[in-house]
Amino acid sequence: MDLSVVMPAYNEGEHIYNNLLETDRIISGFCDSFEIVCVDDGSSDNTKTEIERAANECSRIRMVSYTPNGGKGHAIKTGVLEAKGDVIGFLDSDLDLSPDHFEDFLSHMKSENADVVIGSKMHKESKLEYPFIRKFVSFGYYVMLRVLFHLKVHDTQTGVKLYRADILKKIVPDVITKGFAYDIELLAVANEMGAKIIERPIRLVFTREGGFSRIHMKDIIQVFKDTFKIKKKVRKIHKERRKTAKNNG
Repeated sequence: MDLSVVMPAYNEGEHIYNNLLETDRIISGFCDSFEIVCVDDGSSDNTKTEIERAANECSRIRMVSYTPNGGKGHAIKTGVLEAKGDVIGFLDSDLDLSPDHFEDFLSHMKSENADVVIGSKMHKESKLEYPFIRKFVSFGYYVMLRVLFHLKVHDTQTGVKLYRADILKKIVPDVITKGFAYDIELLAVANEMGAKIIERPIRLVFTREGGFSRIHMKDIIQVFKDTFKIKKKVRKIHKERRKTAKNNG
């Protein structure tokens, strides 16, 4: 399988050059055919220049850049539309999560015939160094998504995921969220489409200072608002699918 790894980056100029080359080094150890699509999400620092520097050293690294800042969901959407692989992975550019997770994800996508593989902080085999407040928020998401979408996954927000490209490219053009709720939307719609979603353990060392890092209370409030918009969207998709099935039957 050809792998595309989408890495959104916003004001990561201090680390992005080394992190991109490290990502390439690690993935090349288990994957022969891959690309890294790094999306500069309207950064105000030297992120774009540093991505270009890494791309000049490694042909497997490609940059997509735009202004103004559009949010993580918009960056992921942009990267997915540019990706060329049969499978598409997401990876946070700070490398709190190692790119080597994809070796396990690719293996289990194949062996379990899965359409989506996601990292889960709540998996019993996961190893975490993670602030309590973020664990609490993650559990809140889990409860909400079980109630609203009947999603049989425990953690939608971990920043390492793997999708079959054909499924993801059907979902992404119609995404309505641009911020942190994009993960919820992608998984909820994939679930409604009947995709097989499995969870795998992760190893996470939280490196950013402060409990919430770049996630603030206003972001959490917006996620809840966006989640109910997603619920309406999924309900509409469900009704349309039932209507189509009835007409075809």
